[in-house]
Amino acid sequence: MVERILIVEDDPAIVLGLEDLLAGEGYRVDCARDGRQALELYRNHKPDLVLLDIMIPEFSGYEVCRQIRKKDALTPILMLTAKGQEPDKVAGLELGADDYVVKPFGVGELLARIRALLRRRSAGNGLQMQHGEPFLFGDAEIDPQRLQGSKRGKTFSLTSRELELLSLFMKHCGKVLSRSQILDEIWGICYEGTTRTLDQHIANLRKKIEDDPAHPRTIVTVHRVGYRFDSATGGKGE
Repeated sequence: MVERILIVEDDPAIVLGLEDLLAGEGYRVDCARDGRQALELYRNHKPDLVLLDIMIPEFSGYEVCRQIRKKDALTPILMLTAKGQEPDKVAGLELGADDYVVKPFGVGELLARIRALLRRRSAGNGLQMQHGEPFLFGDAEIDPQRLQGSKRGKTFSLTSRELELLSLFMKHCGKVLSRSQILDEIWGICYEGTTRTLDQHIANLRKKIEDDPAHPRTIVTVHRVGYRFDSATGGKGE
């Protein structure tokens, strides 16, 4: 089956280039120039992946992402961000985007990110977590069905990617996981992107589950290697 990609971008030159590139790679392509049209095409065609610019008319890319994630936790969303705009990346990932590429981006990098996300979607990984029983992660209670967590009476939302990360850490409690191991497991076999996406997801998770995100004791950084989940007693980074 031919995979379908929805491009959401208001720059005509970028749209044309992306459409030609992706069609040439064998994908079926739909294009939206604003947020309202993006949501309409999403509802009508149910794409396999959404390539989403942030700064678009009508509804911003943030709002498009938010609306999609209200009903769909699984369709990959790859955001396009401006160079150096770190808050854009953080906000997009917190709303449920799976990955991002920074403009101007290379063709090879973009295609690699798209292939990794589509492989992950086809494999169906993470589906089981959405129907699982609540579990404790450190001193936070996680509810997979609601994509929510709570800690000391405060409730927070989780993205499907964050939930998968928590599940992976639980499975390997106390063990050091390299960045490449985590990326391959969560983003797809032989993930071809960089570790920046993972590190940003970890930073977002720490804001939700750590008492002091700047000095984490639950998801611990292992210098030059990756991360380790320590139980409720906490630990120190190496």
